[in-house]
Amino acid sequence: MKLDRRTFIKGAGAGTAGCMLATLPGSIAALGKTSISGSEQSIASICEMCSTRCPISARVVDGKNVSILGNKQAKSFGGAVCARGGAGHSQLYDKQRIVKPLKRVGERGEGNWQEIEWDEAYATIAENLNRIKAQHGAQSVAFSSKSGSLSGHLFHLAKAFGSPNTFTHASTCPAGYVVAAKAMFGGKIKRDLGNSKYIINFGHNLYEGINMSETRGMMNAQMEKGAKLVVFEPRFSIVADKADEWYAIKPGTDVAVALAICHVLINDDLYDREFVARYVEGFAEFAKEVKAYTPEWAESVSDVPAEDIRRISHEYAAAAPHAVVDFGHRASFTTEEFEMRRALYAANVLIGNIERKGGLYFGKKASKYNKFAGEKVAPTLAKPGVDNMPKIDAKRIDMVDEQYSLLWSSGGVYQSILDATLSAQPYQLHAWVMSRTNPMQTMTDRARIVETMKKLDFVVACDIYISESAAYADIFLPESTYLERDEEIVDKSGKNPAYYVRQQVVDVIGDTKPSWQIWKELADSLALGEYFPWQNMDTLRLFQVDKDTRLLADIKQQGWLSYGKPLMLRETSMVKDFVAQYPNAIEPDADETYASRLSFKTPSGKIELSSKKVEGFAPGRGVIKYREVALKKADELFFIQGKVAVHTNAATQNVPMLANLMSDNAVWIHPVTAGLFNISSGDKIRIYNATGSEEGHALVTPGIRPDTVFAYMGCGSKNKELARATGKGVHCGNLLPHVTSPVTGMNLHTTGVKIAKL
Repeated sequence: MKLDRRTFIKGAGAGTAGCMLATLPGSIAALGKTSISGSEQSIASICEMCSTRCPISARVVDGKNVSILGNKQAKSFGGAVCARGGAGHSQLYDKQRIVKPLKRVGERGEGNWQEIEWDEAYATIAENLNRIKAQHGAQSVAFSSKSGSLSGHLFHLAKAFGSPNTFTHASTCPAGYVVAAKAMFGGKIKRDLGNSKYIINFGHNLYEGINMSETRGMMNAQMEKGAKLVVFEPRFSIVADKADEWYAIKPGTDVAVALAICHVLINDDLYDREFVARYVEGFAEFAKEVKAYTPEWAESVSDVPAEDIRRISHEYAAAAPHAVVDFGHRASFTTEEFEMRRALYAANVLIGNIERKGGLYFGKKASKYNKFAGEKVAPTLAKPGVDNMPKIDAKRIDMVDEQYSLLWSSGGVYQSILDATLSAQPYQLHAWVMSRTNPMQTMTDRARIVETMKKLDFVVACDIYISESAAYADIFLPESTYLERDEEIVDKSGKNPAYYVRQQVVDVIGDTKPSWQIWKELADSLALGEYFPWQNMDTLRLFQVDKDTRLLADIKQQGWLSYGKPLMLRETSMVKDFVAQYPNAIEPDADETYASRLSFKTPSGKIELSSKKVEGFAPGRGVIKYREVALKKADELFFIQGKVAVHTNAATQNVPMLANLMSDNAVWIHPVTAGLFNISSGDKIRIYNATGSEEGHALVTPGIRPDTVFAYMGCGSKNKELARATGKGVHCGNLLPHVTSPVTGMNLHTTGVKIAKL
């Protein structure tokens, strides 16, 4: 078959023709023919096809399409976009995209909708929320949002309304490493993968869960600088394929190997004694605990050979401090998520790689950077605020247990919405307002989420599509895509200060609005307009730059502004360059570093390998230790999930271009296991457990442990509005039990399943 552009386009069209529904109310298709109009000159903006939000440059081409490229000013991102980023135009003019407000007619989840105007949508929401507030208190309404720029305005509305219950997706994805970093370092910390000489990876698949800056950094380290990459992961993922060494670790035992590495570093005197003595609290307690965690013990737990753990530990120490144990993102989650992430951080701390090239470092925002420089190198941004915001006395619904206190201000325990609705713990929820979040896919135990949605008095969803979760809303509010809206300036500082901004590239299609405008206008309907004093986005941006119109013009023109020289406080060459650049800079230490200026926002002011604070709110967890967990029954297989390069977990499966690239998620099964069930690749199978049952098809591959099966997240939607995604593949959330990990508040993403050939 000849494969040319004409054939490809014909095939792509055929890929979705058979699954189209009757025209959805409020969709682009319902509008009839539409055209693309907007700037034919490149506009600097920010992608939003995933949560990384890479800087882009986009323009309208011939009134028919949109060109989306990377912003070359953002050098660490390489001036490029990934497959998801390149598909933004496909989302923009997808005929199934909703571009008019809708109200539910019929039962929740039935899929029956009616177009309404914005005024009616706002009035309906205001009437219901104010009634619920009067009857049950403002705290009985939960607000949840995709993190980042989308959450700020919704959560501001929640505070004005009087509810403390605001949640991001943190506990379904990144909260583990965030909470662990808070406990150990006092705040978030970053990876300098691009300068690393030795990288140990526990399933952080940057070659599929792509972050353009970090992914390119790791690629450059491997390809240009000869860095060695060692991967511990139960399946042969893309990052495992690109590694020098891959170990098919038993699911849930990452912490055992990480602690064994720490054991070798300490026992064989490979750790940085000077760094530990100067910056670390609780080392003696930690060293005593890991004494028993030998490589031989770890082998018995994880199936990773002891001799390899010992050798890798020595190689890693030899590359120090320009080496790193990647603290991860998604992984084989267990209830010991907190210990796992702390153990990964501990392996970094022991080689003293903090604020060193190739190790870990803290972001240098303008205020801190300028103090070191002794002059105003970078502008600082103001934060719009309102002095008279209502005082909220009610406690959050996830404050039932103090062990989750590190998460209360970092997204919250998202799944506590289910407990508060179904069990009135600690009190009854009556309404849920959600923005660009899809808990039906990202949260565990889908049936429980459906039960929650049906029990609530009122549900509002703001999104681009009628997602699986939005399908249960009473009112649907259509948000403009990222190509159709302006937003605030965002701080993107790394080793030096940096800012970027999202700007409108195309004219709005249909009757959608940016979420910041939606929540401001809803505030007016709720009689809360006084708490939103800004007129528009221009007003907010001018406030951010303190009315410096030239600065604002520069940011809008370039899209990405970076200031000063990269700085790592304990890296001599970088400090030398910094001091040479800024004559008024703080005087370096005798060793020509800023090592004495390195501090941590912990109770002790040091890195805490053992924490009295943690011991206080989570007894027995002050010191990092191993605890055995039961993730499956004896007659079950481990079930794990992960990201794929062409999709974002729960948001892109209906985007035409990406649906054509991948519309299904085959279940990976080892040949030996498949043989036991007489299963071949492509066979229809059932995968099931006590939580749920799913039907899919098999991919028989040696790239998975015999005791484990795997599927990519985000497939198998069960609402008819997502025509391209509905019923395609296995719905992972329908198989995962409702379990919350201690301290981190994370959902459990590893469980046991059985399989059967259909």
